[in-house]
Amino acid sequence: MSVNMKNPPNSLPRTWYIKDNKNERSLLACIIALGTNMSLGRMGEISDIDYRELKTTYENFFRLETLKGSNDLIVNATAKLSIFRHYDIESDVMHSSSDGQRFETHRNTVNARHASKYFGLKKGISALTLVSNHVPINAKVIGTHEHESYFVFDLLYNNTTDIDPDRHSVDTHGTNQVNFWILYAFGYQFAPRYKNFPMKTESIIGFGNPGSYDDEFIIRPVRKVKEELIVDQWPDIQHIMASLGQKETTQSSIVRKLSSYARQNKTKKALWELDNIIRSIYMLDYIDDRSLRQYVAKALNRGEAYHRLKKAIAHINGGRLNVKTENEQHIIHECTRLIANAIIYFNADLLSRLLEHGDSNGLFEMGKLGKISPVAWQHINFYGRFEFDDITTTFNFDEFIRSVDLEAVFNEKGQGEEGRMEI
Repeated sequence: MSVNMKNPPNSLPRTWYIKDNKNERSLLACIIALGTNMSLGRMGEISDIDYRELKTTYENFFRLETLKGSNDLIVNATAKLSIFRHYDIESDVMHSSSDGQRFETHRNTVNARHASKYFGLKKGISALTLVSNHVPINAKVIGTHEHESYFVFDLLYNNTTDIDPDRHSVDTHGTNQVNFWILYAFGYQFAPRYKNFPMKTESIIGFGNPGSYDDEFIIRPVRKVKEELIVDQWPDIQHIMASLGQKETTQSSIVRKLSSYARQNKTKKALWELDNIIRSIYMLDYIDDRSLRQYVAKALNRGEAYHRLKKAIAHINGGRLNVKTENEQHIIHECTRLIANAIIYFNADLLSRLLEHGDSNGLFEMGKLGKISPVAWQHINFYGRFEFDDITTTFNFDEFIRSVDLEAVFNEKGQGEEGRMEI
């Protein structure tokens, strides 16, 4: 519905469009079409909405900023559910992880690159996702040639949801020579999992000379910390941290600029030294604390579980992207994340209701519910013809309780971080 901008009615906002039921059904159809990697033309063929209406809706309403805002709304709603904090890996610690997922591209775009390990002779991109308590709270599309570690801080610091992680884990691809220090400076604990951990322990440093440590120590530092270098370069380091904190620059820009410096640049060496200090402390904790090792593995497994859900959603065309621009890639992946967040919210809401409902047989105890991952999709059908005329049907929880075999929800297949809700 259009609005007369010369004489708009007082009760309506000054906007070109009013969201009505027609807009809502078209928006949902576009989100599903893009999120499942289906074209708008194909959605027009297998749904009750014409392609021209879908194209108009896409051109008028779909912006990256609004899609991110929509994801934030669902994420914040999920965080308010009663079961959400029961997914904490460690009590009162919000543990997140990030990792990249590769997607082949049909067309050449600015950020599409060759990577024979993932695409053979074809090109593709990498989609980074920040996951906390099973929920994808932020995401970014990068080129396959770009190192994932350049964007770890940006994903965390530019997260606009109510979920604020305390500890963050990555695999080896998410580590570099400054991430320990940068995350520490902004209140995060960086907790990576290294592919070749024994080799990394050979670079542990300390504040004393190596010879001053008794032979009874199994692990001893290889050298002493260069304290004078850090003190000398501290003003420049503060300027870099202030630029990151005020969002005047990004972590990827800082890392690239540091990489362009000569190897003997004092500021770069001082940052590396600070990073070595924090990394050495973490590695000693990682060796000594079995629980920490388990927490890190569990956080990374949750990220892998989300990748499987995302792959199941964006299944059409084998997950290969067929868009012309980098911005369209971002929009498609935000739509996929939006669908995933909706599924995770539905599952988490259902589990929260089960938790609050209670029963005489003890099926809804938190010890059992907490073992069921909300990243589940066996009860979701991604195939078939889509009908959007009737979208007013709501889920009836009481009817669900009466109709489903609750014992099956808690069987062995339904338990564990990698499990599926048997519904």
